[in-house]
Amino acid sequence: MKATLYEGNKTFAVVEKENETPAAGEVRIKVAYCGVCGTDVHIYHGMMDQRVNIPQIIGHEMSGTVDAIGEGVTGFEVGEKVTVRPLDNRLEAESDKGFGHIAKKLKFIGIDSPGAMQQYWNVPAFTLHKLNQTTDLKLAALVEPLAVACHDVRRGRLLQGETAVVLGGGPIGLLVAMVAKSKGANVVISEVNDIRIKMAEDMGFEVVNPVKTDLVAYIEEKTNGGLADVVFEVAGVQPSLDVMTEVAGIRGRIVMVAIHGEKKPVDLFKFFWKELELIGARVYEGEDYEESIDLITKNELPFETLITAVEPLDNIQQLFEQIDTNPNGMKYLVDCQ
Repeated sequence: MKATLYEGNKTFAVVEKENETPAAGEVRIKVAYCGVCGTDVHIYHGMMDQRVNIPQIIGHEMSGTVDAIGEGVTGFEVGEKVTVRPLDNRLEAESDKGFGHIAKKLKFIGIDSPGAMQQYWNVPAFTLHKLNQTTDLKLAALVEPLAVACHDVRRGRLLQGETAVVLGGGPIGLLVAMVAKSKGANVVISEVNDIRIKMAEDMGFEVVNPVKTDLVAYIEEKTNGGLADVVFEVAGVQPSLDVMTEVAGIRGRIVMVAIHGEKKPVDLFKFFWKELELIGARVYEGEDYEESIDLITKNELPFETLITAVEPLDNIQQLFEQIDTNPNGMKYLVDCQ
């Protein structure tokens, strides 16, 4: 079978590898598609070399079918469509309070252990979620990032009829906007990139370029002075941190979706003045995966529009180079078969 190996220094190799029998408690998956996550791009750029066990197979946004079942595994049949929630919380402790998705010793499969960018992949059975047999496996490679968005929206307690402002119109920002729209919220995306603005508008979203239009004044007028009920900070840049407390209304909830690796200034006075909430959101839980699978299976939102390109395993090096040269791209998929 074919597999890809990240070898460091912006280099991937395509190798032949033995197709291993699943161990007890594992399932072997015939991988259909694997999406390229922003984390995978960070790995490619060498930013996670101290964490990744080079050379390593990476990737975790995937879909596939059950190919073989290890000893002791029940509830799955060969041929069933599945996806993987790539969180290994087997080292979870009592002090983690039952939140296995953010356990202190959580291992992320595809980063801390081999991932899905290969033809066949052995994973612990507890990570599997079943897909509907009618689910499009190409779209199902979006289940993992969409589950991130489902978790973000659930953490924000967004209700039908509320106003949600999404700061950032990249892949996750658009997925958050889709989930928010599915909840019946009034969604406005803030984005400065003209190509992404047009894409979001073509998908039916209301978009504001904050460089050209005063975002706070726009939302204030739209809401008769009430401003946003929920703000999703997805862009991860200082201007978004500056505006998030301005555009949130009284008792507004701000969901921190972006990962800020360094300390940043935030206007804490606004939290006092308007009784704001700042809510952390990290990966997903089982119910977020199930909601994501349901949305993908119904396919009533423009998920296909997010897929920029699909390339075979053999083209893994060229695919990552293409991502580097096209910063306006959205979701890139690897066809693992």
